[in-house]
Order: sequence, then C-alpha cells, then structure tokens
Amino acid sequence: MLDPSALRAHVKQIEEDGYAIVEDAVEADLVDALCRDLERLEGELAIVPADNDFEGRSTVRIYNLLAQGELYQRIPVHENVLAVVEKVLDPGCLVSSLSSIAIGPGETAQPIHSDDQLIPLPKPHPPTVCNTMWALTDFTEENGATRLIPGSHLRDRSPDYGRPYDTIAAEMRKGSVLVWHGSLWHGGGANTTDRRRVGIAMNYCAGYIRQQENQQLGIPREVAQNFGPRLKELVGYGVYMGLIGHIDKRNPSFLLDQDVEHRMIWDIVTS
Repeated sequence: MLDPSALRAHVKQIEEDGYAIVEDAVEADLVDALCRDLERLEGELAIVPADNDFEGRSTVRIYNLLAQGELYQRIPVHENVLAVVEKVLDPGCLVSSLSSIAIGPGETAQPIHSDDQLIPLPKPHPPTVCNTMWALTDFTEENGATRLIPGSHLRDRSPDYGRPYDTIAAEMRKGSVLVWHGSLWHGGGANTTDRRRVGIAMNYCAGYIRQQENQQLGIPREVAQNFGPRLKELVGYGVYMGLIGHIDKRNPSFLLDQDVEHRMIWDIVTS
C-alpha cells in the first residue's frame, strides 16, 4: 500500500503536470495472470484489431473486462491505484471503463486527444475523469509507451484531432501504473519493435458523470452480485452525494439483493 507521503506526491504531480507514474504498483503474479488470461480471451472471443486511426489498425482491444471473470475484479479496487484516483476525483468516483490495449508491431501513433474531450465543459476545469494505464509489459519509447504533453490539462481547450504535437513518452517498468487527469493531452505511441506493448486501461469518472462503458447493462446482474462491496459501488450500485443514481429513493444495491441503509440529500440537510 502507498505510504501517505508517496500518495501526496503523486496527487501533487497530477495537479501540476497532469500525470504521475506509480512505479511497481501491481504484484508480479497479478500482472502475469492478466497477460495469460488476455491471451485466452483474445482467442476465445476472436478479437481482431479495429479499422480506424483512434483504436489502431494493429492494436487489439478487449472491452468490458469486468464481465469476463473474477480476475478482473481485482483491478478497479487495487489499493495502490484507487487511493490516488480517489484523491484526484473523490471517493464517490465510478468505473468508467475497463479494457485491455495491446499495441502490435508496426502500429502508428494514436492521435493526441484528451479523455474528457466530449464533455461540454469550459476548460480548464476540475477533473471529471481520471484514467490509468497498467503496464503488463515494459513501456518504452520504441514499443508505443503512452505519449504525453505535461501541463496540458491546464489549457483552455482540447487538442485538434489529428494535428501533430511535441510529446514525451511515459516510459515505465512492467507492473507500474500511469495515472492522469482526464484533460491531459495524450495518445498511444507508435510501436517500432517486433513485440506487443500490452496494457490495461482502467478508467474512472466522477460520480456525477456518465460512464464510458455502461456498467449496469454491460455486466450481468448475476456477475455483479458476486462483486465485493466497494466494487459494487464503483460500477454504479450506489448513490452519489445522497442524490445521483437513486431508484425511487432507494440505493440501487437492492437490485443485487443487498438493500443498504440510505438517506436522500434532502433528508440529510433537513435533519
């Protein structure tokens, strides 16, 4: 678990530069298990690259991983990563999407973008999105490490799609995790090696923002029923600030046969 001083340092760097790298954040056995299972899923699901510049024509992506087995339940709640995200957003944050990204040999650089680019808010603004990239292989400049523009999260606009920009590579060791503010300008790098660069994109959003992947419809209810309490909250079976996400004034966890005590915001402020 991150010690308090390291946690403060990472949060401060994200505030100032827009990103931080948590070195050696993930246990080696979990990294190896994820690599093996992603290979299994790619074969069983017959996953092939997309055919567009953004997702990549030599990049394999597997979406909605929380529906693909218990192994993936360990990712959103990992204490070395979630602790940072909760400081950037707040403890009411949600899982926005969970997918894998394997950049293959010969892939070109992804267009520079910001992950909150489609949210119609003036910039700069407080973080509504906080995303993370888990390195399941070493990330190097040559194999497609994520490209960043430090400090760009403080700019008053999003990048022009397809325009070239000067960037730096977020190089990191296998098992490390890159965490960034959703307004940061970034993109996947080009892979000029003969091996894949494999990562897990574990993305979060504020509790008042719509999730990128529809967790409640994409994850079968019988699967979510077996999630731990914190993961149930993270995928949307909870209420933000006593108001957002309720069902007839009830916490939606009752849909998982887990009716928890809940008070609406107007009950709290008038009591």
